[in-house]
Amino acid sequence: MTQEMPTWAAKGLWPEHEGERSLFDGSIAFPIMALRESALENNVRQLAAFAERHGLAFAPHGKTTMSPQLFARQLDAGAWGITVASGQQARVARAFGVERILIANEVLDPATLAWIAAESAAGGAGEILFLVDSDEGIAAASAAALAAGATLPVLVDIGFSGGRTGVRTREEAERIGRRAHGAVGLALRGVSSYEGALKTVADVTAYFDGVRDVVGRLRDALPETPIVSAGGSAYFDRVGAELGDDWARDAGVQVVLRSGAYLSHDDGVYVGKTGFNRIPEEGRLAAAVEVWAHVVSAPEPGLAIVAMGKRDAPYDEGLPTPLAVRRPDGSVIAVDGRASVPALDDQHGYVRFDEELALRPGDLVRFGISHPCTAFDKWRALPILDDEDRIVEVVDTWF
Repeated sequence: MTQEMPTWAAKGLWPEHEGERSLFDGSIAFPIMALRESALENNVRQLAAFAERHGLAFAPHGKTTMSPQLFARQLDAGAWGITVASGQQARVARAFGVERILIANEVLDPATLAWIAAESAAGGAGEILFLVDSDEGIAAASAAALAAGATLPVLVDIGFSGGRTGVRTREEAERIGRRAHGAVGLALRGVSSYEGALKTVADVTAYFDGVRDVVGRLRDALPETPIVSAGGSAYFDRVGAELGDDWARDAGVQVVLRSGAYLSHDDGVYVGKTGFNRIPEEGRLAAAVEVWAHVVSAPEPGLAIVAMGKRDAPYDEGLPTPLAVRRPDGSVIAVDGRASVPALDDQHGYVRFDEELALRPGDLVRFGISHPCTAFDKWRALPILDDEDRIVEVVDTWF
């Protein structure tokens, strides 16, 4: 990750910052989404340590941030690679020097398959792995590999009834695996699973029973140390318990965890979903994302309108949460539940507040967000703040 990264600052779209400068020095336009350095550092360290304790390799899901600078932090902390969801995201990761990429999807797009095959044929460090769950996917990948004279590593995508992608039965997983193993130009490297959409720990346990069974069924078709990939940010604790530790060692597999939302965490949906809720003794995550916006109108008692809307903050898994108010004189007060956001328009947010909070035009409100996976795509440059609100870095996103 040594490639120079073009920035918005270089295009005159973001103020140049020499060293540390305050978010509130008058050079930064609001609204703005910012990241908190102390929380980022904590979250990177916590998941890296968790993976190491449980014998897991870690390929954090880059779709959450699509920020090469943040990819670099994760890789510098020991990540095995970066996971992505699409060919476009894989191209961004490779363009910024990521060597090992896992595309957590079956790939049928001809242009993407041709690019992967060309990258593989060119040799060099690293590899691009992707999933297969159908005869059509195997045929398309094999044809691309044959055309480029390449060998493409693939994983069988194991799903569950009512879920997203992936084969639905253990028998079909074995059939697809053996078909991929015998296909010209493909190398069956292991299996992939995703448990994040399951509803209970019991469901996750039963699902991972099936994953282990499929590995056993395919063992003669797999390499000496096959890959078993799993994990979102909701059940990473169960990945460690069910697939890591003793089983990974005894089965001779490399388990690759793919959590992504952990990096920034949030003040909404992931507060209740993170795997650390079940193992608090192993760590905790901190919300690193905040959106700052001015009150632009206070048209009636108990209602303020802020310059933050659907184009500025996620709203699909819960609306933003007011956390603090910064008055024009620089004083800051905690909201402490005395305000809420019932609705957002495109560029405006409705804030209902208790009378004692007394929001007025010109106040700056700091909001926490819910669901980071739909937050970063709204911004192209994000300042990282220290605990004194000084900008220590600006990172870019590439959606």
